[in-house]
Formats: sequence, structure tokens, C-alpha cells
Amino acid sequence: MRHHFRRRQSISAKWSVRVAFLAAILFVLSGLGHRFERIETPEFLWLLAVVAGLALLALLLSFKGFTSLWRRGDRGGPSAFWGGVIALVVLAPFAMTLYQALALPTLYDVSTDIADPPELFAAGQRSERMNPLVNDEESRGLQSSAYPQVTGRRYDGSPDRILTAVNTVVSNNGWTVLSQKGEPGDDEEILLEVVARTWLLGFTSDVVVRLTDEGETTYVDMRSVSRYGIHDLGENADRITAFMTALDTEVQGTQPDEETTQPEQP
Repeated sequence: MRHHFRRRQSISAKWSVRVAFLAAILFVLSGLGHRFERIETPEFLWLLAVVAGLALLALLLSFKGFTSLWRRGDRGGPSAFWGGVIALVVLAPFAMTLYQALALPTLYDVSTDIADPPELFAAGQRSERMNPLVNDEESRGLQSSAYPQVTGRRYDGSPDRILTAVNTVVSNNGWTVLSQKGEPGDDEEILLEVVARTWLLGFTSDVVVRLTDEGETTYVDMRSVSRYGIHDLGENADRITAFMTALDTEVQGTQPDEETTQPEQP
């Protein structure tokens, strides 16, 4: 008489792939909602925490499913495998974020002028929930050591022509201009405040560009402040560096022949 043994289905393996799919779907939907401004950043950060928790749970269930498969011969190997794979894919951005948070200084307010950063002046744009502006000795020291490349530029030419180049670069980046304070020829200092968003998930920073009329030259400073999160993961420093590089190219491309085309470092 033959005895047939029926292998049990691993409950952990089955739920591993389900929870992993739920984490992936929630990640995509919440990311799209934040990118297209349907979800506010604080709520989005809470959703990311939920996504990370679900992905970790799916990974643990996948491991338990493989353990049951190895010890008792339970069924569910494919479910455990795909649950683990999907969970690892979802967790990859979180792992990269953690690495950047540990490797880079804890900053969210970065400026080319750490002694006298450009002023954010547009009223009604920053709420109490957002990061406060900082300019203390500790943050200045962290920025100086971590981002020495974040510096202003001095250009030959009048503020009106440099302001035109600044506006061109702002437009090319897809940033939104909020307000301008000061006019070329009337004021020694001109401030242009804009809103910049990251291209993938749409995290928002307030940016201000300051042009100082020095007579025959114009000096350009810049400040970028993340609205939320105690760590910008280097985003603001990268934004300023990329903007200044693009501004160099734009100014050189529009420079009259009689003027020098090389921007001066301070």
C-alpha cells in the first residue's frame, strides 16, 4: 500500500510576495502623488516609512519561507524567491539614502556665502512645518569642509546682462520664479527667489540668487534650502554647483568680444 505525502504550503512564502507587491505599489503610487503635488512632503515621508517597513517584513517572510522549505520541505519556493527579490528592489533606494546620510554632513541649508548668505524674502512661501533657516558656526564649518566647491562667481559685465543669464539658467532647469527684489541700475543688490524640485520624487527647496553690482563686475551668490528633512543628502550643494557651472557657460556664450569670458573665483 502506497503512502502519499502532501507537502504543506508555506504561509510565510505566500505572504512574502503579497506584502512585497503591496510595498512596491505603495512606493510607486505615493512617489507619483508627491511628484505631481497631490501629496504633501511630511505625509509622503510617513508613507516612505510604511513602505520600508512593509519591504522589511516581506524580506523576513521570504527568509522564513526558505527556512521552511529547507527544514520541512514546504512548498512556496517561487513565492519566497520573488517576495525577497521585490523587497530588495524596494529597499535599494532606502539603502542608498542611508549610505548618503552617513557619508555626508547633516545639512539642509547651503550657501556660497556662509558669512552672509542671501536672504529668502518671498513672503508666505515657508510655513512653520518647514525647516528653519540656519547659519551657525557648526553648519558653516560642516559646509566648508564637505563642499569647498560651493562658491560664488564674479563676472565682467553689468547686473542686467548677468540677470538675463541667471533667468535663462533658471528657466532651463524648470524652476519656478517667485519674486525679484531690486532692479539693475537702481539697486546695488538684486535678489531672485525661486522654487526648485528634484526631478524624480519632487522634493522642494527654496533657492535665492543674489547679484551684487561691483561697478565693472557683478558678483553672484546662491543659497539653497530644503523645505523638509534634516539631511539634504548633498542635493543643495549639487544644485548650486550645477547652477554655477551652467551660468558660467551661459555668460561666456553671451559675452561681448571686448569683455573677458572667464568668471573669477572670489
